[in-house]
Amino acid sequence: MKKFLFILMSLLAMSGLLFAEGQSDDSKLLKGNLRIVIGSSSTGGDTYANSAIIADALASELGLNVKVDATGVNGAFDALNRDSSGHTIMMFHDQAYLGYLYGKEGYDNPFVKYVVGPTVAINPGNAYLAPKNSPYNTLQDAIDAAGSGTQVRVAIQPGGVSEIGFTAMKNAVSIEYPGMEENMVAVNTGSQSDKNQLLFDGQADIINGSIQANEQYTNLPADDIKAMKFLWLTARTATISQANPEGYGDTSRDDLLKFVEPGLANDFTFDKEFFVLYNKEMDPALVKYFDKALTKIFEAGEIQNTQKKAFFIPNFKASDEASTYLKKKMNTYEGIIASLK
Repeated sequence: MKKFLFILMSLLAMSGLLFAEGQSDDSKLLKGNLRIVIGSSSTGGDTYANSAIIADALASELGLNVKVDATGVNGAFDALNRDSSGHTIMMFHDQAYLGYLYGKEGYDNPFVKYVVGPTVAINPGNAYLAPKNSPYNTLQDAIDAAGSGTQVRVAIQPGGVSEIGFTAMKNAVSIEYPGMEENMVAVNTGSQSDKNQLLFDGQADIINGSIQANEQYTNLPADDIKAMKFLWLTARTATISQANPEGYGDTSRDDLLKFVEPGLANDFTFDKEFFVLYNKEMDPALVKYFDKALTKIFEAGEIQNTQKKAFFIPNFKASDEASTYLKKKMNTYEGIIASLK
């Protein structure tokens, strides 16, 4: 009897070992809380909205408590630098490398300083807007005004998607009206609310904004101090064409497409893409852990519907593919920025 029990216990132990070996150890990699820091201090902007969608999906898939923390650029990089455990990751967009290319303080080459993780979405809504009662009804109107000697003040956040669009506008003036490009003047500021306020106060003629943050203002009557109109969407036609036909808010996709690729000299497009950044010293197994989770989430297909309702274009690429793609994109825009300066 004792011999039988010994054999039975041995068999059970072996089967338990085999079962354990057949299971994934992913659940042991990360437990408890996951903090997603973002390169924005606003909880009403596109970076927070996009990150919140990803956070909800990761919380469900991984069984973690996931929080999005709007720390701002410097705060996000500092938090990421301090934590290599995988409990802090960063969500940002092309500004992560554009700030570096523009030589802005606080930005490093993300492909050297960090691990560049997966892409998750495109915001096709990066926009430039003017007051609804502005004499500028098209971007070409603003270019012509600058070319004729009128200062056109454009509120941007320096070192990012705001600035590269502004640089393209300034370059258009230099091509069509050589020597007059200094009339296209950057008004450097911070958050979207700051840019909006400059427009409300008459301190800027055009602001960088987004469909998600500013579409509501474009539906106000012209005599409202907050009323705006779109002049330019920087995304490619092919990108916005992937959005739902109803568009966003009260503005249809067909209406939004009217502001894409306006036919300026040396026409310029830019897709604003969101991706993950990891601490350089984070365990490579955690990169695979997050890749596996996000791959499963996007293969399920539900998150794409959520993203499109918020006017984001789904754009998942796993870490290796994303890193290669984004590095190539950075190199391309490095040349573009050099030529536009």
